[in-house]
Amino acid sequence: MTIIYSCTLELHDSLYFATREIGRLYETEAVLHNYALAYILGFVDNPKYQTEVSTENSYRYFCAEQIPKYKQHLEPLNKQNIYITPAKPKHHTSVLNTWKYADNHYHVEVKPTSKNIPSFGRTKEIAPESEFEFFVISKEKLNFPHWVRMGKWSSKAKLETKLLEIDKHYSNKEFTFPYLLNPLDVMKSNQILSFDTINMPPVSLIQNIHMIGDYFTFKNLPKQMQGLKLPSNMSYQFSA
Repeated sequence: MTIIYSCTLELHDSLYFATREIGRLYETEAVLHNYALAYILGFVDNPKYQTEVSTENSYRYFCAEQIPKYKQHLEPLNKQNIYITPAKPKHHTSVLNTWKYADNHYHVEVKPTSKNIPSFGRTKEIAPESEFEFFVISKEKLNFPHWVRMGKWSSKAKLETKLLEIDKHYSNKEFTFPYLLNPLDVMKSNQILSFDTINMPPVSLIQNIHMIGDYFTFKNLPKQMQGLKLPSNMSYQFSA
């Protein structure tokens, strides 16, 4: 049995993570990567969902090194048939913030400098009340948190989920998916014909995808989602 949720995240704080750095500007793309969402929703290394990882890769209490281990953390979700798509904005606005700091030395000799130039930078963040939407696919019903924390500032966001009613499952058909996908996760099960690229680490995402493959259709969709065709057979995949 396949269960599919339509999910919406509403920001209650400004959201910041550095998608790209342009000089002193640190910019947040209005996109949530599906790797990040797996951590945000609490599916990674969670005994409730039987997604525990080995002790050396444990994420629940302490990270011994700041090196991403996406493959080790996300492959247990494949075994439990849990998959999350990236999130695109339903609507959003951005805000620019400037930060600066001084280099203060205590209890050491301070030598005079020839210039008095503060260190500073600017962050382009996603503003509160912005909303993002994505899908979660599972073989079992899931328990979602009502509130989550995300981004560099642990920004607060409200999560709302809706169970979608599957109508039909089509095989090897040509269709278009206007939302976001991780290309690594869909290319093995679908033939990608055309797409737009969103460049961001750790894996660039694609949207407005025209493809051939298997997909679900749904009953009683809201007006803005009419005609949705969601690719099936997606799973977390990693480049060599």
